[in-house]
Amino acid sequence: MRQIHHGKSSRCFVVVLAPVIQIPAELKKLFTVVDHELPNHTQLEWIAREVATELGELPTPEDLPRVIEAAAGLTRSEAENAFSLSLVRYGTLEPETMWELKSHQLKKSGLVSLHRGQENFEQLGGLDNLKAFCLRAMRRQGESNTGASHTPNPRGVLLLSPPGCGKSQFAKALGNETGRPTVVLVVGALLGSLVGQSESNVRAALKLADAMAPCVLYADVLEKSIAGASSSGQTDSGVTARVFGSLLTWLNDHESDVFFVGTCNDASKLLPEFARAERFDGVFFVDLPGREQKDAIWGIYQGVYGLDATQVRPNDANWTGAEIKSCCRLASLLDVPLIQAAQNVVPVAVTAGDKIESLRQWASGRCLSADQAGVYSRSQEAGNGRARRVMREPGVN
Repeated sequence: MRQIHHGKSSRCFVVVLAPVIQIPAELKKLFTVVDHELPNHTQLEWIAREVATELGELPTPEDLPRVIEAAAGLTRSEAENAFSLSLVRYGTLEPETMWELKSHQLKKSGLVSLHRGQENFEQLGGLDNLKAFCLRAMRRQGESNTGASHTPNPRGVLLLSPPGCGKSQFAKALGNETGRPTVVLVVGALLGSLVGQSESNVRAALKLADAMAPCVLYADVLEKSIAGASSSGQTDSGVTARVFGSLLTWLNDHESDVFFVGTCNDASKLLPEFARAERFDGVFFVDLPGREQKDAIWGIYQGVYGLDATQVRPNDANWTGAEIKSCCRLASLLDVPLIQAAQNVVPVAVTAGDKIESLRQWASGRCLSADQAGVYSRSQEAGNGRARRVMREPGVN
């Protein structure tokens, strides 16, 4: 402290560089904190040109934006290493090298991870309205970024449904369908043991997602990640409530092109402020698949597991897509017909039928339908266990 006061009188500055801000209380008023942001796309392009001048050649103007987009979210040092490795391997800058190093760096950070699967909408039966809605919103933004009139950034969707109805697979396939990376956020894993660590981790994770924009940010089973937020003041000194508040604030205020996809299996544990307007573009209910959706799902997984498409299918009343997949996988694994494999499948509608019905009743009138355009409506006189929906053009609610 003596040196700092001496520096003030002699017009000398003390500059401290650190990855984590931990200033003693007696020194806080004497320091100005300057937050150094991750390189944006313009800066990454400048770094790429600088590295390529020394070690190789830049890709074509058509391929360079894909390289820069793949490097988004890396620090300057990490980007230089990734560009250099790609030039040594291939003589030019390849996006795959950026994704490889970025995936390793994100894993080491422990804040978020990068999903690199091959899922697509052709592997996901049903959910026609949800698919159309998200693609329409994200492609409109893509047109805006390429020169059309400005449109606001899409915020994302909240998906509510019983387990096994395709929420997680949809979130993973959406990134591939729109050419965006899928960043996985596990809110519960961000909780730390030190005072202030949890809140700092959440802010760092969301800042990293902003730096990787445009991307899809996927958070699964949100009701479990933020369980206890309402009683947080009595159970954990308010840590969960503050983490929850940080996420809510970001959902409401972020300006980056990050499309958030959150999933939830139990509406009763989801706080009402989470689903209010302007935090999401839409809150969708994903019901158990109907007959048309089930036929499409059977066709998909019979093809995946090499099963005869003409064989007799089991009674699939109230089955989810995950249970149809399980039946097909077991039929292939055990080399038995689908009818026999179905004896090893216990539907969630049997083990948790009361919870599913309660979830449908809650979603009726509150959520959009994932299958048909319009608000989900649980028909009181529906005898087949399915709901009656308001019909509109898919993707326009």
